[in-house]
Parts: sequence; structure tokens; C-alpha cells
Amino acid sequence: QVDAVRVYVNSSSENLQYPVLFVVRQQKGVLSWQVPLIFRGLYQRTYNYQEVSRTLCPSEPTPETGPSDQVIFVDVASMAPFNITYELLVTRLENFQLETNKAFNFTASPSQPQYFLYKFPQDVDSVIIKVVSDAVYPCSVVSVQDIVCPVYDLDHNVEFNGVYQSMTKQAAITVQRKDFPGEQFFVVFVIKPEDYACGGSVPSSIHGNVNRTWNLQRTKNLQVMIVPSIKKYVYVQAMFFSFLSFLSFYLGSVVVAFVHYIRVRRKASAGRLSPEDGSGIMTSSHPITAGTPEGSSYGAIDESSSSGGRQLSSPERRPPAGSDTDSSVEEESDFDTMPEIESDKNVIRTKVFLYLSDLSRKDRRIVSKKYKIYFWNIITIAVFYALPVIQLVITYQTVVNVTGNQDICYYNFLCAHPLGVLSAFNNILSNVGHMLLGFLFLLIVLRRDILHRRAMEMKDIYTLDYGIPKHFGLFYAMGIALMMEGVLSACYHVCPNYSNFQFDTSFMYMIAGLCMLKLYQTRHPDINASAYSAYASFAVVICLAVLGVVFGKNDMWFWVIFSMIHVLASLALSTQIYYMGRFKIGKCYLGIFRRVAMVLYTDCIQQCSRPMYMDRMVLLIVGNLVNWSFAIFGLVYRPRDFASYILGIFICNLLLYLAFYIIMKLRSSEKLLPIPLFCIVATAVVWAAALYFFFQTLSSWEETPAESREKNRPCILLGFFDDHDVWHFLSAAALFFSFLVLLTLDDDLDVVRRDKIPVF
Repeated sequence: QVDAVRVYVNSSSENLQYPVLFVVRQQKGVLSWQVPLIFRGLYQRTYNYQEVSRTLCPSEPTPETGPSDQVIFVDVASMAPFNITYELLVTRLENFQLETNKAFNFTASPSQPQYFLYKFPQDVDSVIIKVVSDAVYPCSVVSVQDIVCPVYDLDHNVEFNGVYQSMTKQAAITVQRKDFPGEQFFVVFVIKPEDYACGGSVPSSIHGNVNRTWNLQRTKNLQVMIVPSIKKYVYVQAMFFSFLSFLSFYLGSVVVAFVHYIRVRRKASAGRLSPEDGSGIMTSSHPITAGTPEGSSYGAIDESSSSGGRQLSSPERRPPAGSDTDSSVEEESDFDTMPEIESDKNVIRTKVFLYLSDLSRKDRRIVSKKYKIYFWNIITIAVFYALPVIQLVITYQTVVNVTGNQDICYYNFLCAHPLGVLSAFNNILSNVGHMLLGFLFLLIVLRRDILHRRAMEMKDIYTLDYGIPKHFGLFYAMGIALMMEGVLSACYHVCPNYSNFQFDTSFMYMIAGLCMLKLYQTRHPDINASAYSAYASFAVVICLAVLGVVFGKNDMWFWVIFSMIHVLASLALSTQIYYMGRFKIGKCYLGIFRRVAMVLYTDCIQQCSRPMYMDRMVLLIVGNLVNWSFAIFGLVYRPRDFASYILGIFICNLLLYLAFYIIMKLRSSEKLLPIPLFCIVATAVVWAAALYFFFQTLSSWEETPAESREKNRPCILLGFFDDHDVWHFLSAAALFFSFLVLLTLDDDLDVVRRDKIPVF
């Protein structure tokens, strides 16, 4: 048992010019302080205490000498020219050594700090120090220090040694045996003279000209309990669980592909299907020629309305089958000439009823080459974005490990399991799902791409014009984006804080944007945005996100400018979508507003009963109302988490467009096959579960580190993963199912002529 001695002193003197000096000499060190004891705060404020209590560095009996008495010298001195009365009391601490799994209650104040000793049991390699208090304030600091004398137990020096974190009502520090060669350490508790470090305000009694306070009552009742952390086998169990959970998706995909292969072969042998069928490619030997029932609003136009699309179906306008090679000398403009008046873009794309044949007139090789740029560009972006991010978060982790300042990173300290130099390995491991499922999605897209190319080699598919045009560049880009989201989310969770939260959201913007582009490309392959303009738009969004992080807290001017940009961008994009890109802005950008005014006049005044493009008008009105609502919300409430605010805008627009697409698909009497229907249901269920865990806030860099720790909670899965880790698992699965919805949604149209597939 280790013996410790505590010295209590008190002096009635308030003369700061002649303090009483106390010097305690021990065998291993010297400890000194003065009374009144002075603490300094913000703006040169001082806090003076006439009662001081300090614990002396303990002595531990050695095997050679055995128990022995401690010899302590206490020197008291003052330069005062008059007598000063003081009180000195020395006591032996009965409960200096903390025990495992046993709570201990005590009291501390700025002038009376406390520290205790803990020794690792033989079978324990890691422990968690849990400290709780019923009161939020006063602000305190919990520190873990090696067995070195003197112990740094005052506000101005507690950060000099060991690991420390600020605290209001809760704190937790994980300590590993390997970090302490002596297999023991001190747990130090310091009460700060002011609360600003924990989110509090300066006490009202010292506002104004008064900058000196005496004996401010800042006593805090604390409870400390040290519990063993998880064993090494739990790490192995958690890693197996993480990988096997997502490898089961690979197994399921293989089973689905095998069952599909057997089904297709059996039907092919029966003569009902051609043998080159494969999930989303043209399979019928005698395809149907109508996708909508007679009398449908989309099928109500005459033959001339889609004759232009059929003219391009002639073999002489198509390259030979199998010639899907990209040519470096062929440009999109070479295949975009429409000399006939019936084939002019302005005539075709502004018809009241459009069909897919009207918007899939360009040569497939050129369009495929255009969409492959999405894939190659996102790889380049990922490399240039990820490398500096990895370097930065490694620096953050190094600073945390070297300085011991655990206020830098906003972990869930009650469920932060270190591994190597990483402080919270569980938060990083849980992102493996994004990478594994992103790679699986790439494999699924690659399979479809190969089967499609194989079908083209075996049959002249260009002469048929059936189904949605197969362009896989955006799907490949989505798979890379999902993998990079896992990488950057893991980087963010190396040291989550206010400065690097954008790493966790940047590729979320790109995923939402790519999904919207893919959904639009499905029935608008000729007029979808190019990769250069799309990624340039994403770059603008990320720039706005960075500006929002810097200026979005308190600057009203930023929110006014951003809301204006948001509303104007919504109007510009709406006009572009409404007219299928067939309008000219003119010499001045103000021309777009003249166009908007013309739309309002023609569709809302001249034809108030029914706009020219009713479905598009409904979608755009609802979309603009949603976006204007976001803009008004931002102006009024100015949310501090600007990155999540922008992400919410993207997600709401994506969900709105997807819902519109599915409704219009069903309205056009198109079918949902079993696989896309299953994916839609799975997406909804998994997203609902994921969002439940997402809103279980475990930390918040919008607050001070001490306030953030009040939200910390224990692990809920395998004793290793917390609620946010479960969000990582479920969100990865939800994104994967969402991608499969976009990939398989229109598989029912593979046997329908393009001049019978409506555009919406």
C-alpha cells in the first residue's frame, strides 16, 4: 500500500505584497507555493485563495528496505515587516490508491486539487478512467501522468505532462499498460478558476473594473471509477464481424448472378430468350413494340411526332455492330449534325411529348466516351484530394499523441478503442463497408458492361433501338465515389473536429450529385451535363462549404449571398430542365431571367389552365419551393453545421427527383421488376434504420470539447462499436442498395422500343 500525505495551510493575510511562502522538502523532490495563492484568468483577472491544500509526492516501500517513516521538512517564510498568522495541518491519506471497478467520491477546488494512484492488475492491459459529476460547472481538468515528482496539479501547469482533457459533467480517458513502464500512474483532478474553456461565461462578480476576486467558491464533487477495457480478442472479433458482414453481400451477389445465369440458360434452351441475356441488356428475340397502353397520355401523339427518332434507326445511320471502340479523332460535333428540318434539335426537344428516341440520337461511341470522362476524372480528383487529407490527419493524430491534449479531437471517449497510434480505431474500422461495397458495385457494373459488349458483338443491337441506352461511365464514377467516401470518412474519424469535417462530406456531395445526374441521364442521354461542368459545379459547392465553415457562424452577409446564389441557381437550372437545354442566354446573363419571365407569362398567364410541359412544371415548382424553403431556413436560423446543411439540400433534391421518376414510371404503365422493387424496399428500410443511429449524437464539434463529452455513450455492438459506427455500417449498405436501384430501375424497358419510352 502506498502512503501519501496532504498538507493544508490557511492564512488570514490578504497582503499580496508579502505572501506567506511554504516550501516542502522530501526525499525525492521539493514542492512550494504561496498564500494567498493567485490564479490568473482572462484579461488579467486574478483569483486569490487563502486556503490551499496539496498532496505531497508519495513514497512507496521498496523490497530492499521495507516500510519506513517519511521525513518531511516544511519551511514557512515571509518578507512581511509584521506578524502573519497561519494554520498548518498535515494528514495521512487513507484512500490514495484507486481500485478497479470501485467508485470513489471526493471534492476538489482550484486551490485544493486532488490526485490518486492507480496500479494495473496483472491480467489487465488497458483501463478506462470514468469521471462523472452532477454539476456542469466549475470547469475541471482530468489528467493522467506518469509517476514523476513533482506532480503537475495546478491550473497553469497541469498540461505540462501526460494526457489530459477538460470536463463538465463527464470525462473518460483510455490508458494502456504499455504506455507506462512502471505499470502505474497518477490520476490528477484540477478545477479551473474560470469556465470559458468549458463553454461557460466569466462570473458576473468580476465584470467591469473589478479584476481581483478573493476566495471564489468553486468546489466540485467528483466520482472516479476505473474499469478494465476490452481484451485483444474483441479487436479480432470486431474485424471479423466488419469484413464478414460485407463479404456476405459478395456472396449474395454471386448467388443472384448464378441463379440469373441458370434461368437465362433454361429459357434460352427453350427458345424463348437469346443466350446473351444478362441483367439489363436486350434479351427478347421478338421484342414488344409498345411500352404504354393505348390511350395513355404519353402514347397519345401521332406517328409524325416520333418519326425523327425512327429515321435514325435505319442501318445506314449506324456503325457496324461491335465497333464500340473510342476514337481519339472523333468529336461529338461530328455526330451531332441534323440537316433535316424534322431532326433539328429545337424542333425535336421542344415537342410537347418526348420519347427516348428523340433524346438518344447521337452516336453511342461518342456518348459513351463522354460519360467515361466521369470515371477517369473522379479517380484523378480522389487521388489529389485524399493524399493531402491523409497527411493532415496523420499530423493531427501525431499532435494529440505528443502533446496529450485530448481536447483536439471530438471522440466518443466512452467507446474509443485505440490501436497503435490511432486513438479511436473502431470509428475507422466501421468505414470498411463503404470501400467493400463500393468495390462490389464496380464489379456488378463491370459484369453488366461486359455482357452488354458481348451482346453487341453477337447481334447488331444498333438496328433495334430497344431499352435505355447503356452508358456505364457514371456508374463507375459512383462506385469510386462510394469507396472514397469510406476512405475520407475514416480520415475524418482519425481526429474528428471542426476543421476537417468537410473531409467527411465532400464525396457525399459528389455521390448525391452523381445520382441525380445518372437519374437524369437515363432518359436524357444526349443532353446530360458533361463531366467537366458537373465536377466544376461540385468544386463550387465545396468552395461554398469551406466558406460556410469559416464565415457561416455569425456573418449575416454570407448567408444573404449564399441564399441569393442558391435561389438563382435553382431558377437557372429549372429553366434549363424545362426547355431541355434549348435556349440561349444571349450576350448577357440577365437573359436567363428574361427567359424565366417568358416562361411565367406563356405558361401561367396565356395558358393558365395547363402549362405546355405539365409534368416538368410540377416537378420544378415543387423543387423550387423546397430549395427556397432551405434558403429561408438558412437566413433565419443560420445553422452552425453548414456542411450538413448543404448535404441536406442535395439529399432532399435527390429524393424529390427519385420519387418523381418512380411515380412517372408507374404512371406510364411501366413495371418494377422484382430485383429493383426489392432494392427500393431495402433502401427505404436500411436508410430509416441508419438515420435513427445517425441522430444519436455522441459528440459535437459545434460545442466545446467538455460539452461534447457530455453526449458520450458506451459501446452498443460487440462491446466495440458505438451508435455512430452502426450508422457507418448501415449507411454503406443503404448507399449500395440506392445505387442498385438506379442500376436496375429500368430493366423492364429492355424489350421496349425507344420511340415508345416516354421522357420525363
